Amino acid sequence: MKKLVLEIPDEANDFDVKMAVGAMLYDKTVLTAGQAAEFVGIDKRTFLESLGKFGVSIFGESSADLSNIKIE
Repeated sequence: MKKLVLEIPDEANDFDVKMAVGAMLYDKTVLTAGQAAEFVGIDKRTFLESLGKFGVSIFGESSADLSNIKIE
């Protein structure tokens, strides 16, 4: 396993930073939902429920993709 050290400002919210990184790695399919949740330090359900706040869909479609759907 690789180790990455990030220096973030004291004002930054640790949870939000971890969620942003975890959400991005989940969205890019680098991590599974369970692995990303473990990285963040929360359970899988809470991770999945929080993804929308970070612009990631659990359905694999972005909000832009969904807005382009035309229903006739």
